[in-house]
Amino acid sequence: MDRARPLIGITLDAEDPGGYSIYPWYALRTNYAGAIAASGGLPVALPHHAELALLYLDRIDALVVTGGAFDVDPALYGEAERHAMVVLKSGRTAAEQALLLGALARDMPVLGICGGQQLMAVALGGTLIQHIPDSLPAALDHEQKHPRHEPGHEVTLAPGTLLHRIVGTGTMQVNTSHHQAVRRPGPGTMINAVAEDGVIEGIEAPGYRFCLGVQWHPEFLIDPGDARIFAALIEAAR
Repeated sequence: MDRARPLIGITLDAEDPGGYSIYPWYALRTNYAGAIAASGGLPVALPHHAELALLYLDRIDALVVTGGAFDVDPALYGEAERHAMVVLKSGRTAAEQALLLGALARDMPVLGICGGQQLMAVALGGTLIQHIPDSLPAALDHEQKHPRHEPGHEVTLAPGTLLHRIVGTGTMQVNTSHHQAVRRPGPGTMINAVAEDGVIEGIEAPGYRFCLGVQWHPEFLIDPGDARIFAALIEAAR
């Protein structure tokens, strides 16, 4: 038995009855687990039980907070008004927040992907742009119309950051599927990647062993740097 593979927890999405089942159901694209397994990790899915978060964290070696077609509640970063385009999944957010805060408290390696990066920013004291087209009318189209396994735009990586050291290049080609973005990273958090329109595409918190967020979906492995991100997470989890 291969006991050298660290156990990597991956947060699930959740859907109401309809489509796959007449009952509520969880969902996760297979390439999340595939990218982790290919990088030497042992992926395991984490259901939405905020009250069990610490027990899950006792058993895993690293946490991946995934993306999804929903948003972080603006109330969590101090905004009373909610944009009409904001969609909430309160049960999922509560579970992911409990897992993320618990992981950070024990300095467990954490990777936030797309909406997972946004929740990471909020957990670290940052704020979000609720709807990019309204706040930044001249921004790129960050919800690409072509398939997500193809690049949408380029991002520039900040020299000296963890992300830059992992990837080893100054730019990456990434996909893009988000209508929100980090507005201000929290205290002790730094920006590690931006799009050409200035939208924040990555954050990290140097005070932790491995606390990295990216706005794109590296599990599609579009750019060579994507696989390096997962490899670095697995190495940090050993």
